[in-house]
Amino acid sequence: MSSDAEQSVTGVAVRTSERGAATRTALLEAAREIFVTNGFAEAGVTDVVARAGASVGSLYHHFSGKADLYLTLFEEFQTRQAQRTKQAVHAVRAAGETDPMRHFIAGARAYLEGSLAERDLAALFLRGDGPPGFEVTMRDRLRQWAKRNAALFEGDEGALVVVITGALAAAVSEVVLSDDEDAARRLSDDVLAIIGQIRRPASPTGPQSG
Repeated sequence: MSSDAEQSVTGVAVRTSERGAATRTALLEAAREIFVTNGFAEAGVTDVVARAGASVGSLYHHFSGKADLYLTLFEEFQTRQAQRTKQAVHAVRAAGETDPMRHFIAGARAYLEGSLAERDLAALFLRGDGPPGFEVTMRDRLRQWAKRNAALFEGDEGALVVVITGALAAAVSEVVLSDDEDAARRLSDDVLAIIGQIRRPASPTGPQSG
């Protein structure tokens, strides 16, 4: 095959790939709008493809169905949240902060702010209207989050952070599902202020006062 022919084939492949990526993005954006507006149970594949300006065939080319769209939205949201928290922790470390609790709070703030920034999507995942078995996925993700947070600490402090993570998850739910965005932001600030007051427990083998 001549170099011109090879370049032509390559160009077609690139354009096809770009069109495929654009269609996938349009389908996910449409699914987000439909799920947020109608809920997962009431949403239909035909609603999604109509909103995306795509075909049913193109949807099934990229996704296995409605549940796959929902789970992909969830996984991509979780990826963005992980990136936000990681960047926040890296930033405070780069600034010279060595206290693991300050690292945890920076990550928690980034997670809460990300939940508020994408409140419609975060609320979708917390309302309980998802595909069968999704609640198991949510519990597994919470355990993973707690494990990552605990890794910032050593010994008994890790157990403390697991407890705090559970409380933070409940706070995220309250913040995201609040009808008043201003109240949600105030609650978010209050939660972080309370967490910031938590101090590491005294060692049971440490020196005793008296």
